[in-house]
Amino acid sequence: MRGPLRWVFWDVKDTLLKVRRSVGEQYGAEARRLGLSLPAPQVEEAFRKAYRQYAQLYPNYGSAQGMGGQAWWEGVVRNTFTQCGVQDPATLDSLAHNLYHNFKSPENWEVFPDSKPTLKACVSLGLKLAVVSNFDNRLEGILRGCDLLSHFTLLITSESAGVAKPDPAIFTKALRQSGVPPTSVAHVGDHYLNDYLASRSLGIHGYLLNRLGRDGHPEVPPRHVLQRLDELPARLKQHMD
Repeated sequence: MRGPLRWVFWDVKDTLLKVRRSVGEQYGAEARRLGLSLPAPQVEEAFRKAYRQYAQLYPNYGSAQGMGGQAWWEGVVRNTFTQCGVQDPATLDSLAHNLYHNFKSPENWEVFPDSKPTLKACVSLGLKLAVVSNFDNRLEGILRGCDLLSHFTLLITSESAGVAKPDPAIFTKALRQSGVPPTSVAHVGDHYLNDYLASRSLGIHGYLLNRLGRDGHPEVPPRHVLQRLDELPARLKQHMD
């Protein structure tokens, strides 16, 4: 690693936190609150189909079409429940509105046990931290509710940036705002393409988080792979002098 390390950029979902229950379970619970009884596996399958369709037709929360995160997610919800046989427009509107706002709540998110200690350890090393995430603009509130926001100096979502990983432009934006060259930055994330390859294509020192120990990317040097986040500070410390 060349040059003094000054910043660590972070992915969020499945790196620092995860959805507490499956989407099928959480969507199904909201449906039951409105008097509907739908099996969670059916809802989960419908959601995955709706999500793929919207991601293909309206990438990055439909930013190019002027949609934005709320309209995009409410469309996904309506599509999901329409597939499950819900036809009443008022019910679909309620489901869409309620679920969009439900996922702002920290109750729907689980912070990994090693997240806060690792963030604190990085800050104690004198490093500045930034979020670079394919997320909509609810992320700031979610991080605040999960007691993570205070660790970060900079927060960039793909919705606010108008560009999503693996496009290197989102990292270029983060570098410009942090005011340092790529060699002074590390990036941590769980996605091989979006996080590891995209960051390293700019000369950022990417680390691939592999919590589940999955095989599949033997070309990634072991020193670039983390099984747990708490392995990170010791690796970074070696390269700060």
